[in-house]
Amino acid sequence: MRVVSYNLNGIRAAIKKGLIEWLIENPVDVFCVQETKAAETDIDISLFTSMGYHVAWYAAQKKGYSGVAIFSKQKPDLIVYGNGYTMSDAEGRVVRVDIGDISIVNAYFPSGTSGEERQNYKYQWLKEFYTYIQELKKTRPNIIVAGDYNIAHQDIDIHDPKGNKKSSGFLPDEKAWMDQFLSNGWIDSFRQLNPTATGAYSWWSQRFPTVRLQNKGWRIDYLCASEALLPKLKMATILPLVKHSDHCPIVLELKK
Repeated sequence: MRVVSYNLNGIRAAIKKGLIEWLIENPVDVFCVQETKAAETDIDISLFTSMGYHVAWYAAQKKGYSGVAIFSKQKPDLIVYGNGYTMSDAEGRVVRVDIGDISIVNAYFPSGTSGEERQNYKYQWLKEFYTYIQELKKTRPNIIVAGDYNIAHQDIDIHDPKGNKKSSGFLPDEKAWMDQFLSNGWIDSFRQLNPTATGAYSWWSQRFPTVRLQNKGWRIDYLCASEALLPKLKMATILPLVKHSDHCPIVLELKK
């Protein structure tokens, strides 16, 4: 199974930049996207279904904001929209599909960059999501948590750790949440399979046009797997040369 996670920063804009053509040339089994900024009816969904994808789309109530979707070649046995927390579900942040004995949870973690109120909500959301995912693991032990986590976990995951020590996305409490998550039954698949890889980033600020060329980025997108899937982890990589967004796709391959 080849799984890709990609924050599109607007699916309509990404389509205009060649997303569909890229996906035709690089087909995947499960394609998880975040920040669709659109309802399913806002795009020509046949662009995806004509490639054989089944669609699980969860939009935010607010138009042009947030939203997640999963496109899978195999028809899901079950689709679950949301994680049961009111504000998270209103913002369209979590969608899950079950395919055989594997559950894929696609999540768009909140950003705290707009101010204290959103940073506080981010901390609330992290607590809620942790409760949700740990409970799910009791009945669905084989889980992939795809998404834009909006957290760079360690110094190796950010181009300027000293300069960003007070930046949302690299704050002590955020990194501590990642520590807790990864020490309680979860694996950062990229770091597991590429333990010393440096300069491996998945997001670059758009405020400064040259930072992507200079690779001054952050690794904030993850395909984490439950520990039960450890024997199946085959390959994990990042595709920085693919440019339909301020993020790039990340890839996880599982053995049969």
